[in-house]
Amino acid sequence: MSSPSNGIDSDVVIIGMGPVGKMAALLLARAGHSVTILERKDATYPLPRAVAHDAEIARVLQHAGMPVDSMPDAVEPYDDMYVWVNADDDVLHQVDWTGIDPSGWNNTYFYNQPALERHLDEKLQNLPRVVIRRGVDARVTGQGSGGVEIEVQDVADQTVTRFRARYALGADGASSSTRTAAEVPWHDLGYFFDWLVVDVIPGPSLEITHLAKQVCDPKRPTTVVPAGPGRRRWEFMRLNDESVESLVDPERIWQLLKPFGVTTANSAIERGVVYTFNSGWAENWRVNRVFLLGDAAHQMPPFAGQGLAAGFRDCVNLAWKLDLVLRGIAEDDLLDSYASERVTHVSDFIDFSRSLGQIICITDPAAAAKRDRAMIAERESGRTPQAPPAPRLGAGVHSGDRGGYLSRQGVVLLEGSDSPQKFDDAFGSGALIVAEPVEELPVSSRETLKALGIAVTSFGGPASVINQEWARFEDVNGTYAEWFREWDITAVLVRPDFYVFGTASSGEELLTLASDYVRAVTGKSTRAGLPVDRAQSHALH
Repeated sequence: MSSPSNGIDSDVVIIGMGPVGKMAALLLARAGHSVTILERKDATYPLPRAVAHDAEIARVLQHAGMPVDSMPDAVEPYDDMYVWVNADDDVLHQVDWTGIDPSGWNNTYFYNQPALERHLDEKLQNLPRVVIRRGVDARVTGQGSGGVEIEVQDVADQTVTRFRARYALGADGASSSTRTAAEVPWHDLGYFFDWLVVDVIPGPSLEITHLAKQVCDPKRPTTVVPAGPGRRRWEFMRLNDESVESLVDPERIWQLLKPFGVTTANSAIERGVVYTFNSGWAENWRVNRVFLLGDAAHQMPPFAGQGLAAGFRDCVNLAWKLDLVLRGIAEDDLLDSYASERVTHVSDFIDFSRSLGQIICITDPAAAAKRDRAMIAERESGRTPQAPPAPRLGAGVHSGDRGGYLSRQGVVLLEGSDSPQKFDDAFGSGALIVAEPVEELPVSSRETLKALGIAVTSFGGPASVINQEWARFEDVNGTYAEWFREWDITAVLVRPDFYVFGTASSGEELLTLASDYVRAVTGKSTRAGLPVDRAQSHALH
């Protein structure tokens, strides 16, 4: 745990208190650091915005002490197909969103953002080292080796105060003043259509499909999806001959909803607003001690449901590294890997989202008919379309062919427990997982890895506690045995953000893997006592 001093008011200041700013604050405060959040608005935005996240984000919420199954008022699992249809309701394509993802949670969840943010607020309010200041404008005015200087102006009375923090995080949205003040260029991929987003609270008499559907109608591309408990969302593409003003007129919104059976008699409109779907990213995500996260760092069309998810990935990637730096365990240059890893990763999601939009947003009847024929022929061929591979992190803190990919989370059973639990709940999010047969790593290695947030554990037999630093778990569903067979490995080192650092296939490689991780994080492989003598590897055959 760090203690601000030398004129430092807080370890970290976060500018912007949307969901990404809240998540970053929660992760850092739970790690023991003092956090100040500065936000212009007096209250959380009360209406829905983002509505979907995937299993990886469920794992992030689990890591933050907010498992999705503990928030039934905010989040609901989706366990069905995502169906694409044409104007005649012929099925063009189906994406399987059923079952449990390798991250250990349902493939897809739909949520109500204001309700989710209320849960984030409750968590933050219970943390003693979090200070929240609303109704203020904040801007970075200077920085050096000792910290960041922030000017804070009260919106109501215009009084100005000065504030100093070790690091500043700009999570202040698409029009980020933090990004502007840092003079960070924007890699603009351009305009990508206007869409009317309508959130509906259905009444009990409304009978509509529960499915998530993409209606690829050239007359009006439309998306229909759940929007969290008790809600439904429609998204209508704005056509070239329509103005934004005409589209948001309540009478026009009801006309668009009527073909779906939604009327004033059976539903209420919570919100109707037009969004421009832009895409791009900041060319620099770090300027010395200032970092950009969420929409301040990247924007994408919503067709893949990855906008807010990308922001939460920013948080968990940066938080574990910043934690080690603030605790004096890692050097500041570890933080360079935040941008190098995340830009590559998020750009892959942006490209994927744009490619979906290019299929969905066709309004030319001939082009749409050609698309429909191709997609129906593919479907009728019986071939199962392969899901796009999960993106890999860009260059950074990982090694080998497997490094940089998302790890898996299985269900485990510990000695003395009758109740299986998810791996991260048992051991934490970072771990060195070793298959049997294996002897324990040297004590110095285990202690070093523990200090870096890495638990050491194994599987392959009955659950047992071997000593204070090493436990064997029962692989309840065979998740780890299957994973290790598929990758042909005997060990995997998972970073605290769930991404794989690297793998090993022998005892000697295991020692190298552990030493390489410490070197990558701290810059010194022997600094905390990790063995470099490969002669010790005979104990890890």
